[in-house]
Parts: sequence; structure tokens; C-alpha cells
Amino acid sequence: MNIIIFGASGGVGKHFTKLALDNGHSVTAYIRTPSKLEINHENLTIIQGDAFDKQAVEAAINGKDAVVSCLGSTTGMKKSTQLENMMKNVVDGMVANNVSRIVYTASAGVENEIPGLMGKMMMKMLGNVLADHKNAIEYIKSNNLTYTIVRPMGLTDKAFTGNYKESATSVPSSGKSISRADVADFIYKALTDSSYENTSVGISS
Repeated sequence: MNIIIFGASGGVGKHFTKLALDNGHSVTAYIRTPSKLEINHENLTIIQGDAFDKQAVEAAINGKDAVVSCLGSTTGMKKSTQLENMMKNVVDGMVANNVSRIVYTASAGVENEIPGLMGKMMMKMLGNVLADHKNAIEYIKSNNLTYTIVRPMGLTDKAFTGNYKESATSVPSSGKSISRADVADFIYKALTDSSYENTSVGISS
């Protein structure tokens, strides 16, 4: 598979890039600062670019089989449309190039699905970030792409386990966090298993 990843220099993005390469795929990392990726491989292509550059994004997607987004915003908890605007460029580029498969990494709470008082507090605290993710997801869905939405609980830098829980309707009933390496593993699984097409899945350790 020929995969392009946006957000490859982040923790989840790095793990996914290495995993896909180790499994024999061709990977294009579209990245603002290539030196942050720190991966060398004969099947890795690095394109230095900005996801806000619509024409560059469209050109980078040309010829790819699938898109992975591990994009994040730079605004912290402030109100923002960064994720939505970047994803509009990615989705428009996919449509222009007839690429239909995307795995989008969002956050737990994006579907108002975290139960309990603590869940409500968390979703309120993350309200601006979740709103930006929601708008990005709506744009993906409105363009009839074949998507998987990944909704991880709190991200950690713990070691890979390959042992995590999934929930298509809410978040897993136990586990408040998940390692970035395990999120990357799920993204890879979702991309290579057709049963995850057009689903939204909450994951935690």
C-alpha cells in the first residue's frame, strides 16, 4: 500500500510511520520540519510542506492509496479552526485524486461519549479542541470518503503492548489512557482490515 501520513513527526505519527515501513508499505511523510521525523528507510519519502497549503497537499496525495492523519493544532485549548482547515485541504486533495481511504486520529470525547461526571468535566475542558475535531470529521463524512475515526483516551509514552480495548459506541469501560505506540498499532490495523471501514472507535489500555 502507498500511504501518505500527515502529522508524521508527532508521537503517534512516528510510531505509525515506522510500523507501516516495517510491514513493507511505501510511506510518504508530509511534514513541516523533516528533521523531527528521525526515520530513514528506502520506502520512505519525505515531503516538506504545510497542511495549510492546499495545492501542495493535493499534489502530495496524488498516486496514494490511503491517507492517515495524526494532525494536531498549535493553539492548545484555545478556540481554533486549524484542524478543520487542514482537513479540508486533505479531503479536497483526496477527492481531486480519487483517493477514498482515510484514518483520522481525533480524541475521546469527540462524540460526547465519555460517561460520568469526570467525563463531562474532561469534555468541557477539551471543548474547543473537540469542536475543531468534530468539524474536521464532518467534512470527511460529507465527502463520502471511506473513513475510520480513532478516538484514543489520554495519550502516554509508555511502551507498546498491543493489548488495548476498543469500543464502537462509547469509550472502553476501563482504562483512562493509551500509549502512542498502541494508537499507531490500531491505526495500522484499521487501515488494513476492511471491518473498520466507516467506523468510529474509542480505544484505551
